[in-house]
Amino acid sequence: MQYLPVCLQLRNSPVVLVGGGTVATRKARLLLRAGASLNVVAPEIAPELEQLLAEHGGHWQRATYRKTDLDGRVLVIAATPHREINEQVHDDAIALNLPVNVVDSPDLCTFIFPSIVDRDPVIIAISSSGRSPVLARQLRSKIEAMVPGSYGRLAEFAGRLRHRVKEALPAETARRLFWEKAMEGTVAEQVMGGREDRAEALLEDMLKDVEALHCGEVYLIGAGPGDPDLLTFKAVRLLQAADVVLYDRLVSGPILDMARKDAERIYVGKKRDDHAVPQVQINQLLVDLAKQRKRVARLKGGDPFIFGRGGEEIELLARHDVPFQVVPGITAASGAACYSGIPLTHRDHAQSVRFVTGHLKDGSSNLDWPSFQSESETLVFYMGLVGLPLICEQLQLHGRSAATPIALIERATTDDQRVITGTLATMVDIVKREQPKAPTLIMVGGVVELHGELAWFGGTN
Repeated sequence: MQYLPVCLQLRNSPVVLVGGGTVATRKARLLLRAGASLNVVAPEIAPELEQLLAEHGGHWQRATYRKTDLDGRVLVIAATPHREINEQVHDDAIALNLPVNVVDSPDLCTFIFPSIVDRDPVIIAISSSGRSPVLARQLRSKIEAMVPGSYGRLAEFAGRLRHRVKEALPAETARRLFWEKAMEGTVAEQVMGGREDRAEALLEDMLKDVEALHCGEVYLIGAGPGDPDLLTFKAVRLLQAADVVLYDRLVSGPILDMARKDAERIYVGKKRDDHAVPQVQINQLLVDLAKQRKRVARLKGGDPFIFGRGGEEIELLARHDVPFQVVPGITAASGAACYSGIPLTHRDHAQSVRFVTGHLKDGSSNLDWPSFQSESETLVFYMGLVGLPLICEQLQLHGRSAATPIALIERATTDDQRVITGTLATMVDIVKREQPKAPTLIMVGGVVELHGELAWFGGTN
């Protein structure tokens, strides 16, 4: 994050704008709407800017810029067509420790103007960190279509009754749960429909029965293989509603960042022979947190029910009568296949696919190797990096050709994805040379030959 988004209170604050053209007029319009006491410094100004200043009580200083124009100001904006003047304004502002924005010059800015969706008092700011203002404006248009103008009325309603709710619900968690329910239900609909008296009566009824809001719940959420864009809408919604987030090492940072900023985060990750929290304790922790009336998101890489031990976790929840929801996720095999250009099935190569755990307990060969010999079936081994030599050996011992194509996909669907290909005979040596790191996925079968033809993600052969 290159910039920290903040909202400035500028009402009656002295702000200087250097420049008087079309661009300066756009900035002046925003500053005056925010209530700034605006002083424009320019030899000439556009008629619209002059009218804006007259309407809002701003001041035009008909002059060329001087350093003393910054005296007593809290914010500085330069919007002239002259680079040397803009640079001078920047240097002078920096010397005085004043925030400065030079329009269309990110290198001369200590703050930038975002693209704004105004549903006063709700303000939504979108920024591309100065890289692409057009993209920011396009995003603003999409958000404006999604956010009704009546959201401002809803925010005013909540602000007016905030003190009343705080008196009735002094505990922060209970209060947040109350407002979340109010803002998503009938109360909000009544307010946005202009029936605030009815909405206030409904809110008072809710305050009389707050115990109904205090039920704990567990959300077992499939986080997918890594790319945050692969999360379902439901997964994002429940993740952002959770009070506590339990996550493992397969959950990527960008996905974890989607949780509420004030949510408690508990790492319960596992890697080979190193369990941060044993599975039995994870199961019990979910129960305990829900019994404390918390909403708990259990983030699991991939899909909870495909080698994710999700069944064990909800089994204990069910025994203790803890409400839960299971949200499917894109399993690693599907994500890795799509992002590496290796279809799991293909009419010319494979008519079926089998998912197998490659994490062999105690290093033993306890898989049904004789059943893995069909040339028309794709084999996908989860957690098979350490067991790769055994996988290649056993498949060949039980009849698979040494020339059978095999792929190892490292960190599938992320920017760090790497695809390593070979055959059952050569793959062990290739992996020793390439030194991939977990998480990885192994695919075996004729479909691997399509990687070079269909790959688009930029993996490495």
